[in-house]
Amino acid sequence: MTDDATVRRMTERITARPTSYSRVSLGIMAHSSEANLLGNVHGGEIMKLADSTAGAVAHRHSGGPAVTAAMDEMTFLAPVHVGDIIKTYAQVNWAGTSSMEIGVRVEAQPWGNAGDEPVHVASAYFVFVAIDEDGRPRPVPPLETETAGDVRRRREAEIRRAHRLARKAEIDQGREA
Repeated sequence: MTDDATVRRMTERITARPTSYSRVSLGIMAHSSEANLLGNVHGGEIMKLADSTAGAVAHRHSGGPAVTAAMDEMTFLAPVHVGDIIKTYAQVNWAGTSSMEIGVRVEAQPWGNAGDEPVHVASAYFVFVAIDEDGRPRPVPPLETETAGDVRRRREAEIRRAHRLARKAEIDQGREA
């Protein structure tokens, strides 16, 4: 083992962390280099920002490196235009043994008018796995919910996880036949 301070020692006791512990918000201004021919920001750019935000949350919650294992769902609700200020808000919705679901909300607001209400433009759910210095899964702290909204998000994350596992099992069963 190395002395990498970013990686939690496997022998270290893991205590639950509240949802507020690892919440992250990031913001950028959309540039023309990120736009498609319609002047809207490419969905892939929004996905990248959402993944970066989720990665920061996963690192904070797990206390070290974590990698994207899956993007469970991403829904685009409205276009983002060049010049918009894009903000992401993310938190851990569910934590298992070594994996976490991170929910990300994306909002956009025209840069020139602070009086305009931000528009909810996308939502995404990422699954991250915490890794040790050898790239193997490592334990993550349990999640301590703090609000009714946190409890709802955890329940919905458990439903998405059950669907992912059932889908995988059915696909594997079909491949074995």
